[in-house]
Amino acid sequence: MKPPQALPDALKAVSAARRRGAARVWLVSIVVFVLLVSVFALSLAVGDFNVPLGQLPGILFGDGTGAGAYVVTELRLPRAVAAVLVGVAFGLGGALFQRLLRNPLASPDVIGVTQGASAAAVICLVLFGVSGPVLSAAAFVGALLTGVIIYVLSRRGGVNGYRLVLIGVGVGAVLASIVSYLMTWADVTLAQQALVWLTGNLNGASWDKVVPLAIALVVLGPAALLLSRALTGLQLGDDTAAGLGLRVERMRLLLLLVATALAAFATAAAGPVSFVAFVANPVATRLVGGARVGLVAPALTGALVTLLGDFVAQHLLGTQLPVGVVTGAVGAPYLLYLLATANRAGRV
Repeated sequence: MKPPQALPDALKAVSAARRRGAARVWLVSIVVFVLLVSVFALSLAVGDFNVPLGQLPGILFGDGTGAGAYVVTELRLPRAVAAVLVGVAFGLGGALFQRLLRNPLASPDVIGVTQGASAAAVICLVLFGVSGPVLSAAAFVGALLTGVIIYVLSRRGGVNGYRLVLIGVGVGAVLASIVSYLMTWADVTLAQQALVWLTGNLNGASWDKVVPLAIALVVLGPAALLLSRALTGLQLGDDTAAGLGLRVERMRLLLLLVATALAAFATAAAGPVSFVAFVANPVATRLVGGARVGLVAPALTGALVTLLGDFVAQHLLGTQLPVGVVTGAVGAPYLLYLLATANRAGRV
């Protein structure tokens, strides 16, 4: 008996669509990577002391000497590397939050995680006068502690994405009010320092800040990629995921822990650079046109947004500004657009 033809044709069509989607994801990732390398080179070459692009390979990979080598390797390279790593961490963390909770609003800078880092940093700066690595460590602990509080408060018969977002927004509002109170109460000099940090700033980025973030990404990046395999099942709903053999609560907790840690390390290194985690995943998803975007494209997009934002803030606005000013100016309108379109669709 001859088998029906419809099923093999459907399988071939699905297989072809998946191949086209995978090819588009690779193409988008390569294009974003090329753009990232281009902006990285410009960040090293352009400034008050311009360095010809053709000299960069010799300076970076040879034994370059002189003023150009000093400017590139000691001043601009740590800043550019920090921007890339911060963007990668925010991009990965935001993508994990948004896909796990199935909500585009569920990024660390919207649901209170980075507000926790901000509150801890401002408390340490204003009340105890600490700065440097201690301030970064306080921000890291504050972000993690806030993530734990949000998870515990939203865990009632299992974590619901909608409930976690609402609780996160509420916790973030409380922490923001604490920061505002401390800012009005603090000495003007300390308040100014706190304000610069709260904006998200890569000024003064050094290898001391880059190395801990790089080590964290070496551990958390592969962990995120490994755990992301469970995201597809979890996005189908708890019952379906459990039916597929996933340990729903355990996987969800691990994913939230990794995402929170990524946001915490990034915030500790550069402050709460606004909206990078929020826009990286949606932009990458738009670029690949609905295919399974994975985590590489959002990570590269986050790095490109941060590095390009820092380049614009340094060189294209007439005066040097913190990178968070530029990313906030781009991300805030996107948040309003998202809320407006979601309202029309009858969602959040």
